Amino acid sequence: MKLASYKDGSRDGQLVVVSRDLSAAHYATGIATRLQQVLDDWNFVAPQLEALSQMLNHGKARHAFAFDPSQCMAPLPRAYQWADGSAYLNHVALVRKARGAEMPPEFRIDPLMYQGASDDMLGAHDDICVPSEKMGIDFEAEIAVITGDIPMGTSPEQALEGIRLVTLANDISLRNLAGAELAKGFGFLQSKPATAFSPVAVTPDELSAAWVDGRVHLDMACEWNGKRVGLCEAGPEMHFHFGQLIAHLCKTRNVRAGSIIGSGTVSNADSARGYCCIAEKRALEVIDHGEPKTEFMQHGDTVRIEMKGRDGLSLFGAIHQSVIVTNAQEANQRKGSHTLPQD
Repeated sequence: MKLASYKDGSRDGQLVVVSRDLSAAHYATGIATRLQQVLDDWNFVAPQLEALSQMLNHGKARHAFAFDPSQCMAPLPRAYQWADGSAYLNHVALVRKARGAEMPPEFRIDPLMYQGASDDMLGAHDDICVPSEKMGIDFEAEIAVITGDIPMGTSPEQALEGIRLVTLANDISLRNLAGAELAKGFGFLQSKPATAFSPVAVTPDELSAAWVDGRVHLDMACEWNGKRVGLCEAGPEMHFHFGQLIAHLCKTRNVRAGSIIGSGTVSNADSARGYCCIAEKRALEVIDHGEPKTEFMQHGDTVRIEMKGRDGLSLFGAIHQSVIVTNAQEANQRKGSHTLPQD
């Protein structure tokens, strides 16, 4: 089944079930109002939503309406945890090579992962609001999973059973802030603003044969200002599958329902397939020509991230965002945070 959170003026949105072809939707009112409720009681609530999904897909849902991706918040608008890995080692190797550093051998057995902000996720059509173009605005096309409860010490194989939903993410980065932050030895903070997610999140069975051993074997398509810049295979070169990423996260702590784990930027060794983040393009330019030539995103730029199934239909809907350079007050007004209720 496919699930989304519609904008309704609240922090968490209104849960809707979406048809397989993304043409229709139905409010889940009476079953659950928010996605977190479903994740907290998955075994009881999910079958009810699945029944509604089947009715919707067969045209038998009485109160269905046309699905509008622009009305979607992130599927999980605020999450208990957002942890992003870097499972595509080609991306890691390229970025390090561009600055004259080798990739340590332990990177092949111990995943890279950072703890991101999870209290303010962006919807697929929300603007990317930043204070300045000088911050080095970059998109990063990723796959992400949303989990149920996963106990501390769970094995990679068992961790796969805890995956409830799969979605796409744009892990927006401010590259010109990252270097100074990492030099402090404490990781990302200001260089990682709010992350955007695709309109819908889907259960792994919706991926059919493309979901194999915790990897999605489909192409990630990226367009920058309407031009295709990447069509990268997401499956074969994902060095660590999602079970391994989750197991890494829960090595010393429990992972609770409503946690989101990202794959890191999808990347292929074959540069002819393009890129899923500008930093990778710039790294190749440094390696080949000694300096980067491609600028980061500017005010008014757009990015579109999408993945289609083997039937040619969009699986998650598209992330389609514009860059807006603005001050903090205007950014909050654009997102509507000034109207959010007080808890």
